[in-house]
Amino acid sequence: MAEPEARRLIKALPSHIADMATLALETGLRESNITLLRWEQVDFSQRIIYIEGEDILKSEQAFVVPLSDSAVDVIKRQVGNHPSRVFTYKSNPIRRPNTKAFKNVCAKLGIEDFRWHDLRHNWATWHVHQGTPLEVLQELGGWSDYKMVKRYAHFTHQHLQQYVNRTPNQFSTNIPTLRIFGQ
Repeated sequence: MAEPEARRLIKALPSHIADMATLALETGLRESNITLLRWEQVDFSQRIIYIEGEDILKSEQAFVVPLSDSAVDVIKRQVGNHPSRVFTYKSNPIRRPNTKAFKNVCAKLGIEDFRWHDLRHNWATWHVHQGTPLEVLQELGGWSDYKMVKRYAHFTHQHLQQYVNRTPNQFSTNIPTLRIFGQ
């Protein structure tokens, strides 16, 4: 999903789901990490979320999720809605944001075959396209295995473009005789 399409999606979603989707696109957090997010996990002074214990689910290690300005704004909008859980609807913790409403908005916008979990894939892909080093992305996403980074971040040829003009420009006009070893 391209960024303009993601913005259209966020704008069209009901506000409680839009906030959760925004947090997913800003942090790469899994659906369960967002729905189960508790206030005790949020540290506004350090601008982080702690994912640990039973909240880890797939990975086996606790990790810290740094928060962007947008992510902080989303979480601050939830203050006062519930004493322990961050995301609620009508004062009740949200169990699943991937609801009929989410699917209907996707269909209305012509976004096909899109699941909530695809927000995590988009987040990783956008990071790669912006030049985030894969080892940094691995930490940000809480992946213990490098193979998972490559599975989530969908690469295109564009991310390679910045590296192709790194040879000396003289090759185009003054091509030296290359010595082939062993001949």
